[in-house]
Amino acid sequence: MPDREYRVGVLGATGAVGTTILEVLVGRGFPASEIVPFASERSAGRAIEIGEDLLECRVPSPDSIEGIEILISSAGGSVSAEWAPKFVEAGAVVVDNTSYWRMNEDVPLVVAGVNPEAAEHHNGIVANPNCTTMVMMMALAPIHRAVGLERLILSSYQAVSGTGQKAIEELRDQSAAILAGDEVAVPSVYPHQIAFNVLPQVESFKDGDDYTTEERKVMAETRKILGFGDEVGISATCARVPVVSGHSESLNVQTAEPISPDECRELLAGVDGVIVADDPANGVYPMAIDAAGIDEVLVGRIRRDPSHERCLNIWLVGDNLRKGAATNAVQVAELLAENEWLSPG
Repeated sequence: MPDREYRVGVLGATGAVGTTILEVLVGRGFPASEIVPFASERSAGRAIEIGEDLLECRVPSPDSIEGIEILISSAGGSVSAEWAPKFVEAGAVVVDNTSYWRMNEDVPLVVAGVNPEAAEHHNGIVANPNCTTMVMMMALAPIHRAVGLERLILSSYQAVSGTGQKAIEELRDQSAAILAGDEVAVPSVYPHQIAFNVLPQVESFKDGDDYTTEERKVMAETRKILGFGDEVGISATCARVPVVSGHSESLNVQTAEPISPDECRELLAGVDGVIVADDPANGVYPMAIDAAGIDEVLVGRIRRDPSHERCLNIWLVGDNLRKGAATNAVQVAELLAENEWLSPG
């Protein structure tokens, strides 16, 4: 960690990801002289308890953002579109966790432990990938570096916390009603009941596109982070499942050079931030409940695809609020501070 401390802001501090960012900043001992939570006017003055401290929420304004050196933003695309440039103009570097800046050519898209060097060259904003992309990168990037990728098919099973606190409440309310034998209220967050159900839709469908915006994000972000084009085929199907925390993903990975399941296990076991849990005969494999609350991505069910000699099937799980969002954002902030990359370059 650097010798000096920084004045750090968190935009969207009262949301599910924002509160986790605050916890991770304190838990990882980020060198902050002050942590300033920013939120909307309805949360102005609200006290957030983080560790032994009570932090008072502020509304972003030209006066309140002055002096912030590092901002971690998770307040939604429209808010980030408006306020990220204003924080940069006021002297901060912004680590943004929304979808707004990710595919901007002038904004690096960074996963700590995968492409940290990309964080050096920014114009004041560094983007955090989508949580689904982030979890997958921890296993996919080492494989790509070792043997190259030819084709990837991803199926994701995503927790409701990826949508936010209201989605968690909707799942819990629906589940309680069903178990009590009561009528389930009309869904307000998702288009259909999520309790005891699986929805083959994450985010929305744009006119004329059979893929959701989430699926398009995952495919585009994977190409940007790993630096390849259409020569690598990618297809994604993203589903929402009745789980509170932890995105699960099934990868079908066709490689340019051969790699055996044992070689893949050995490779991933040596990756910082990855835990290989792969003894299915004894019931050892990654599960969402095991990943909830930890920063590591769990990888298992590594096996040969019987239809192709250079293709593996892999199952992995990661906490979408932590490594999938908050932890990576804090790790990127650490990269910026440790390497003195706060100035645009």
